[in-house]
Amino acid sequence: MRTRAFAICLLLVVTIVSSTFIASTQGQGTGEWITKYRVEDAKTGLLMLDVDFGGESRTISPIFPGAELKVTITVKIDVTNPDTLLNMRTSMPKSLLKDVYWELVSQDYELVGYNPSDNRVQFYQTKGELVISLYGRIPPDVTTGEPIEYLVVTLYGPSGNTLDNIRLTVVTAEMGEYQTILSQKEEKLRSLKESGVAPGYVELYENIVEESKAQAAAGNVDSAIALLNTLTVSNEPAAPLLEGLFFPAVGILIAVAVVFAILFVRGRGKMQFVLLTIEDQIKDLEGLTLRASKVDRAISSSLESVKERLKGITGM
Repeated sequence: MRTRAFAICLLLVVTIVSSTFIASTQGQGTGEWITKYRVEDAKTGLLMLDVDFGGESRTISPIFPGAELKVTITVKIDVTNPDTLLNMRTSMPKSLLKDVYWELVSQDYELVGYNPSDNRVQFYQTKGELVISLYGRIPPDVTTGEPIEYLVVTLYGPSGNTLDNIRLTVVTAEMGEYQTILSQKEEKLRSLKESGVAPGYVELYENIVEESKAQAAAGNVDSAIALLNTLTVSNEPAAPLLEGLFFPAVGILIAVAVVFAILFVRGRGKMQFVLLTIEDQIKDLEGLTLRASKVDRAISSSLESVKERLKGITGM
């Protein structure tokens, strides 16, 4: 009975929060011509992104507005067509660190009228691999809120048709903070699944992580971070038999998530009412913590941690 009530409560919370926002997605390159590329910080040389359409891809760090980039591109051509002239053009402004756009890596691939300072390179469709590095920067004002897919480079056919392109996800500093926290929480979720933690807690944890992703995708980064921060509990319930005792604490966590969502959407209009409600829940939680300490110290510690965080929010 408690499990069913918990599931219904969680479903209502996720539905209320997610229905307030609309997420958007944008496409990436297909990998049919540009088979791989790597993005480095042009200032430090540190790898930020490594994409291989035929293998594994890695995202090491977010890309912010104003970033100076070095993008090394591999174009694979399977069939020679000597009369077909292709060209690759960048959309990025010129780098402030380099006085050229292009740096040819594969010296055995012939370019047509190659000028490294031009924003375009041309070459005939000759079987082989063209590897070339592109230098440029992300405009500092490209985004101030939600992430965008910034078009870095496009490969065109002879008639001007788009054959392939590279788009990079550009985020604000706040989104970068969210991605760092998200990575930590996803790693924690994996460890929870492997360590035999109570299934109800794992389910709650996973649902809040997924909802935070939906908020971040919609550009509501503060809300996404707030949701993830509700998952900080020092000791997770390990025994499924004690799951029912932990449900009130789970309810408190859900309440905190709702508080953040309400404050994000409605501002401060009902903040006093919400704080009073949480204070009542804290009092109930104190009694539950005392009873839990007689049954299981780990659960008692978890409840105590939740209670103290709630007190911090209300200023008690």
